[in-house]
Amino acid sequence: MDRTPPSSALRSGAIHRFRSELRTWRTRQGLTQRALAERVRFSRETVAAVESGRRYGSHEFAVRCDEVLGTGGCLAALWPQVAAEQLAADGRRGPRFGTVAGPDPAPAPPAARRDARDPEAVVAAIDELRELIGQVLGGPPEADLPPQPSGGRPGRS
Repeated sequence: MDRTPPSSALRSGAIHRFRSELRTWRTRQGLTQRALAERVRFSRETVAAVESGRRYGSHEFAVRCDEVLGTGGCLAALWPQVAAEQLAADGRRGPRFGTVAGPDPAPAPPAARRDARDPEAVVAAIDELRELIGQVLGGPPEADLPPQPSGGRPGRS
């Protein structure tokens, strides 16, 4: 999911805004970290770690928090910049192959390279990796997942 950010990343622009917005919206709704965690189906430790800056949140985490907290998409809108800052802080080159982000992802040509500076490409690659990891680890069968909007993935609108 979310790697531990280096100390320099704790003060990064989008990462700091994401953490601050999450805490503000959660407290505005009168929710504890535990209550939010139960509603978004993540652990309380994850919520606490993201708010404190010990971990990065995932795109899925941002989308679920937006839905529960009624932010109008505020956290998901910040997430591509968070992912870009995460890549820069980690010193990684980023993803190279996969699918194109969007409401109805279509496969990219097999030899196409993604631009690691494009936050949407980063989001798409991370989401793709999450799906693959879930398949390898034997995630929940498709029948157990909540209904999907047409052409989308679980948790997306």
